[in-house]
Amino acid sequence: MSSSASRAVFVLGGARSGKSRFAESLVLDTGLERHYVATGQAWDNEMRERIAQHRADRGDLWQTHEEPIDLVARLAAIDAEGRAVLVDCLTLWVTNLMMAERDMTAEFTALTEFLPKARSRLVLVSNEVGLGIVPENRMAREFRDHAGRLHQMVAAASAEVYFIAAGLPLKMKG
Repeated sequence: MSSSASRAVFVLGGARSGKSRFAESLVLDTGLERHYVATGQAWDNEMRERIAQHRADRGDLWQTHEEPIDLVARLAAIDAEGRAVLVDCLTLWVTNLMMAERDMTAEFTALTEFLPKARSRLVLVSNEVGLGIVPENRMAREFRDHAGRLHQMVAAASAEVYFIAAGLPLKMKG
């Protein structure tokens, strides 16, 4: 798959690295109509509070779409010229897919095949989880492996890729 036709931007980094703030700035700077696709689900009170805080922080600058599972269908439904769509984040999407026992390869392939077809400017955010120690349990290892495979696929299909550390972007592609 050629990334040259893709307008997608992939923003990757660790927890609290500044990746979401950086990704939001990429969208805010476009002057395009802003859409925010949130993949998180409120599994507990802490997550409910985080989601509420994120909604409050975004304010009225964004049209928000909550989509924990059917990400590609949601992206296709809102895809249009003159729009910028931020997806935050792919690792939460991986968790949701795992919990729903979805076909990971099919889901990942559908997303990466959609990227070069999108008319919107897409900015996708994800957590890099492969830089630490090997997780001690099978599910955590499977999650890390799924995330790593997805990241490679999305990076290959994106026009630009950034790695964020300590709030600083490192452009890796594009």
